[in-house]
Amino acid sequence: MAYRVPNEPDHPEVDLYAPFTSDTILEVRTGTMKPLRGLTVQSGIDKTVRHGPVRVTELGLEGDEHDPTFHGGLDKAIHGYCSSHYSTWRAEYPSAAAVFQPGAFGENLVTAHLNERNLCIGDIVSISRSPAPTSATPAANGDPAKDDNDDKGGDDASSVLLQVSLPRQPCFKLNHRFQLKNFAPQTWRTSRTGWYLRVLRPGTIQAGDTIRLVARPHPAWTVARVQEYLHRNTADEAMNAELAGIAEFGAECRDAFRARVLRQRARRRKAAAAAAAAQGKDGGEERQRWREFRVVERRRETGRIVAFVLEAVEPLVESEGEEVSLRAGAHAKIRLGNGLVRAYSVVDGDRNRFRLGAALQEQSRGGSRYLHEKVHVGHTLQVGAITPPAPAASAASHHIFVAGGVGITAFLGMVEDFKKIHYSVELHYAVRSAEDVPFRERLAALGDAVVIYDKAAGQRLDIRSILDKMLWNSRLYFCGPKRLMDEAAREVSARGIPETEVHFEAFEADVSGEPFEVVVANKGGRTIKVGEEETLLECLEREFGGVDSSCCVGNCGTCRVSLKEGRIDHRGTALREEEKATSMLACVSRGIGRITIEI
Repeated sequence: MAYRVPNEPDHPEVDLYAPFTSDTILEVRTGTMKPLRGLTVQSGIDKTVRHGPVRVTELGLEGDEHDPTFHGGLDKAIHGYCSSHYSTWRAEYPSAAAVFQPGAFGENLVTAHLNERNLCIGDIVSISRSPAPTSATPAANGDPAKDDNDDKGGDDASSVLLQVSLPRQPCFKLNHRFQLKNFAPQTWRTSRTGWYLRVLRPGTIQAGDTIRLVARPHPAWTVARVQEYLHRNTADEAMNAELAGIAEFGAECRDAFRARVLRQRARRRKAAAAAAAAQGKDGGEERQRWREFRVVERRRETGRIVAFVLEAVEPLVESEGEEVSLRAGAHAKIRLGNGLVRAYSVVDGDRNRFRLGAALQEQSRGGSRYLHEKVHVGHTLQVGAITPPAPAASAASHHIFVAGGVGITAFLGMVEDFKKIHYSVELHYAVRSAEDVPFRERLAALGDAVVIYDKAAGQRLDIRSILDKMLWNSRLYFCGPKRLMDEAAREVSARGIPETEVHFEAFEADVSGEPFEVVVANKGGRTIKVGEEETLLECLEREFGGVDSSCCVGNCGTCRVSLKEGRIDHRGTALREEEKATSMLACVSRGIGRITIEI
């Protein structure tokens, strides 16, 4: 095959790139759902060797169980894996060498030669106990070669027919199985994930059977080359379009490539419109587009918290390349009728209809008070950027959410989504009293995943205790008032927990400080002054307009600007330590004296 996996080590035993025409099934494996070690999460990854014939149906091997969230179904009926990968894994991860044995990836079929480099999407293979006829040769155009015995490229009517449908996309369960943090992404980076097959003709199979190539409709698209554009080179629109057109692809990948193509085309249209606007031509749009939303539902959750459902007056249309879906944990920037702009966490919904919750702050600067006192059903608000949350930490074995008060709005939808896809999750929620619990029914539906701490009843949320008991490979999430966030930062730091394993989501921020001057290098070197109670973001918007931003409390990083010279009092959590030398968050961070930036 022309495509080779980047930076791949030489394999000492097998030429993984040698063309595949036939191979032998070394093992057939099935398994039942069992809890993963140390977790309550169920998985079918632990499979045992089957001896003798095993029946194959359209849904896979008889006696094999799957978590239907990500596995099983017609497109993922059977999982195959190359046993020759295991020696390479053992060399690369000696601490887990004892676990890297055939069956460790949860595969149903174990082969020695067949692998991601010589197997193509759409390949049809037969499995039989009779020797493959020598006269049958797979045809590159996708039509099986004929012989005198059969019209399926030489396979007899009793053989099982399978078709390669998808590359496997591993999740945290591989990390947990091998006790290696962030191992799962290495499997697609190295194209050692395995692959899924759909069943075209049922029957029986067993170890020792011959698996033979019958037809190859897409000889250019090995599983490894698909992974190049699925994961490593995602911006190639031409390749994405070609992959979106492969009918034999399983829906998971085909739909992902189709959606990607639509988004890329929409971005090109928007970029062209923006360029035209910059040149004073018609058809442009503001750098930050504001959309009209109508309040269609208002519900008082507690004495302090009101939830609103906002619906777009002119909905986005996904078929036109507009991205409509939205993961829980996003932020929406709202322009209120009193002229203020505030950001709120999206509890649930999408870019056309979503829910948010707002607490009446005791020292409100006008935002929460306006929502509570002025905004009712039928009221229209303007919505700017809706910023998606940070990428999901899918490599973690366990997820611990800690929230206080209205901070639950940032996490409730995420916890619900994690529970739906059978992630291991717990939520610790601190409230002032039992009467101060919003979204009560939804929290109750999460069952024992939720612990509520009632301050009025003398119950205290103890972050130190939570961290002392956390499971291996846990991901931490914090959102709440300043006291909670300060305590969380101290306890996390004291344990040396890496910043990649924790997410801080503030809903209030201290933005005041000493005045400073800012030279904006790419705006003709114009100098602006930022006052004691102003933010750099506010000043940039006033001077230049249309500066990208979203959360306005340092969580999301949308307002990041390049730092060219000067010292910064960094605030917020969106920047990693290594990024602070060259960037700052305009919404919360402050310069010291005089600084130079680019926007």
